[in-house]
Amino acid sequence: MREFLRSVILQKTGASSCYEKEVIQELWSGYGKIMRVGLENASVASVVVKHVQIPIDKKHPRGWNTDIGHQRKLKSYRVETTWYDRYSKISTARLPHCLAIETKDDEVLMILEDLDEAGYPLRKNTVSWKEIDRCLEWLAKFHASYLGKKPEVLWEVGTYWHLETRPQELEVLDDLRLKEAASLIDKKLNACQFKTFVHGDAKLANFCFAKDGQVSGVDFQYVGGGCGMKDVAYFIGSCLNERDCERLEAQILDTYFEYLQGALKERTDALETEWRSLYRVAWADFHRFLKGWSPGHWKINSYSERITAEVIDNL
Repeated sequence: MREFLRSVILQKTGASSCYEKEVIQELWSGYGKIMRVGLENASVASVVVKHVQIPIDKKHPRGWNTDIGHQRKLKSYRVETTWYDRYSKISTARLPHCLAIETKDDEVLMILEDLDEAGYPLRKNTVSWKEIDRCLEWLAKFHASYLGKKPEVLWEVGTYWHLETRPQELEVLDDLRLKEAASLIDKKLNACQFKTFVHGDAKLANFCFAKDGQVSGVDFQYVGGGCGMKDVAYFIGSCLNERDCERLEAQILDTYFEYLQGALKERTDALETEWRSLYRVAWADFHRFLKGWSPGHWKINSYSERITAEVIDNL
């Protein structure tokens, strides 16, 4: 561990010494890593450290080695530090506590609560309905916490696939009908009356599970303003096959809105009516990104194609 990292971790945690226990994951395109760091003589046994380093040689696994992508990633880390510093404490949905943020030259260091130590050690590749239910509850609480708030110094429009930030993927999209409708789909979502903060990357891999089924969300690089349906549609697409996406659609929405209404200070039927109508629009919006970014991706299926066609017909 480099001396800069070591000194910051010791200073911020009060530990007498620290050591790298494991690399949890490398950050996308070589922009650093997330690691678990063991502590000695501190109030906690370990912390998770997200260490962002701007690579000299920018590499992308799908070949998108451009300044647009680089600037998007740089902003995403600025957004995440702002999120933890200014907004994270407002959330009633469980998320890791931020112990410290440090920046130096082209490096960013975030010292976070270790959710494994805090009782959320499980990661899921497949989920039962009960686990989906818990994640929908988390999303509802998250969205309720930020309803009507302005995303200052975050993404004005949240999600990593937002149209304005993905011109290259749109340019190579060979579905011409979807390509022509992309801006109208984007405008329809952004014109919603009821806005909140969206997580922006609420896939199954970004949820940590406790043994009793409770969940905590992680990874807040793409938090920004928008309709909560973006998170719900993206989450469901990350963990269900096309048959179950269709079969469970009504149950998914009923469950989410039951939790959302329960988390709000007072029931808001107008919000529910508006957001329900935008669920499939949000699905089509992500489908647009995916077909340009990775045309052979497993998430591109007949359900997505059909509801996207319906959305375009109704624009």
